[in-house]
Amino acid sequence: MSRATALIIGLSLTSCAVGPNYSRPGAPIGTNFKERKGDALKGWKVATPSDGPDRGEWWALYRDPKLDFLIGQVEVSNQTVAADAAAYEQARAVIREAQASLLPVLTGSYTYTRTRTGPAALASQSGGGGGGVTGGGGTYTTTFVPQLAGTWDLDVWGKVRRQIESNTAAAQASKADLDYAKLSEQAMLATAYFDLRTEDSLHDLLARTVIEYKKTLAIVQNQFKAGYSVTAGDLATAEANVETTQAQEFAADALRAQYEHAIAMLIGRPPAELTVARRDLSGNIPRIPVALPSTLLERNPNIAAAERTMQEQNALIGVAVAGYFPDISLSGMLEWIGKNPLPFNAASEIWSLGAAGTEPLFNGGLTSAQVDAARATYWQSVANYRQTVLTTLQGVEDQLADIRHMTQQLGAQDKAVKNAQTAVNVYLNQFQAGTIAFTTVVTAELTLLADEETELTIRQDLFLASVTLIEDLGGGWDTTLLPTQKALQQSFSLLPKLPTR
Repeated sequence: MSRATALIIGLSLTSCAVGPNYSRPGAPIGTNFKERKGDALKGWKVATPSDGPDRGEWWALYRDPKLDFLIGQVEVSNQTVAADAAAYEQARAVIREAQASLLPVLTGSYTYTRTRTGPAALASQSGGGGGGVTGGGGTYTTTFVPQLAGTWDLDVWGKVRRQIESNTAAAQASKADLDYAKLSEQAMLATAYFDLRTEDSLHDLLARTVIEYKKTLAIVQNQFKAGYSVTAGDLATAEANVETTQAQEFAADALRAQYEHAIAMLIGRPPAELTVARRDLSGNIPRIPVALPSTLLERNPNIAAAERTMQEQNALIGVAVAGYFPDISLSGMLEWIGKNPLPFNAASEIWSLGAAGTEPLFNGGLTSAQVDAARATYWQSVANYRQTVLTTLQGVEDQLADIRHMTQQLGAQDKAVKNAQTAVNVYLNQFQAGTIAFTTVVTAELTLLADEETELTIRQDLFLASVTLIEDLGGGWDTTLLPTQKALQQSFSLLPKLPTR
């Protein structure tokens, strides 16, 4: 029996796991981004390992200390990130659960039994004691039975090891999900932050415009009182411009408050505990390193999670295939039966060893269906992976195109604002001289405000597009930060070597 046991154990430790070994399928990528062609992206360059600031803090590119502080709080107290962190810890625990199946299960028990034989009516005449005691027609016997029992399900066909491989890949995917959650929440905060700064700029713009409109109103009032060709309608229009612009200023403040509340939520704090000082949205978007598509695959956590899911499902094919083979297990038992609690007496020792193999002889095609389902699920994960790659590449191309065109648009819009300002100055002078009607001045002033608001919107969209681009490029995430299978499986160092990536 001992030779057979050793043979079975050897088979379980050296046999190959059934099912396909994992090899990452190809993805539909090119060698470059379409939108990187041409001279429009003079400030953009291909990323290199030592290029630019630490990619772990991608927001440092914007050189904004307040943004640095706020985004730093996301990883500390954001509740979405905290939930994903807990999910990752759960995935790591599932690996240990599966690893435990590779080891034998040992149980111990200790039984104490006291029995009496004889007429029940004479029970009151008996006396206690260890061993067998006779008293007045009844016999009492005390028995102590300590026992050790063990079972070991041998992983001859690699079913458990494939399950561990699947769970490990799932934990890696969970870690990538955690990284993506951090990146996504950080990007949401940066977006809300730049939206808030836009409202600050809009508030200042409207406040300056109100001052200018009040100056125009004063001119109209003076001319109306002097009896010039200014009507009561012109006076009412000038007053309406002031009031309408003030109303827009109040609306901008209300929207700013909402963005501030959103930032507080993203850093896990009540809105009442956060106040962000006012500051205009100024400057240009940073010089962002643009990675090649192949590098994008290694940096984007969303893609990494989809790729790890493929290995998870691939390993589950092996788990299903193992259903075609018998389950082999060992069992053993050692017990002592004695009249005293201690010591154990070898003369009263009882032991047994056994081996068992079970295999379904007929299950109506259940195993075959399970294998087919596992394979179909794997191919579904392959399609999802490739679609994730395509979607991410599309997002990068979209943002590159938006940034290129909006940069050109911002330059043109800046010239339009300067020309509109010149027109207002000229028409206002002509109105004071009495050579043009007030409606010309009103039209010019409204055009100027609209052009200034459009310029601000374009600048805002540029900042938001840069944040989205960084998010699609993977932010500061890198595959070197992904925990390896070896690190995730190190809880049991004596286990047989598991399939590696």
